Amino acid sequence: MSTAEHSLRCELSQRFYFEAAHTLRRYLQNPAEVESSRRIHGHTYQAEVTVAGLPDPTTGMVVDLALVRAELARLREQLDHRFLDEVPGLGPATLENLCGYIRAQLQGVVPGLCAVMVE
Repeated sequence: MSTAEHSLRCELSQRFYFEAAHTLRRYLQNPAEVESSRRIHGHTYQAEVTVAGLPDPTTGMVVDLALVRAELARLREQLDHRFLDEVPGLGPATLENLCGYIRAQLQGVVPGLCAVMVE
């Protein structure tokens, strides 16, 4: 990539949230935290998806954000107000697994996908 191309490279992020419940097996020294994690409990999760690339010379866009937003809406429907323990392909509902799940759902559908963050 030339210096001129590198200076045109853009990163764009879109955020979404979802509320969901789960259980989690933990192996901490504090028995109170271990027990409370095993019970069904919920969180409001914030997720951010980032795409990167060079803007198309014709459209001026790295990716049409309408496509990204549509895919995030589809994904949010899979996660919002769900019991995450029952979401196929997710595994234990850790932040790491949520990132991997979101990436897997968007890979090949959202061009330029380069990062997923969940908090």
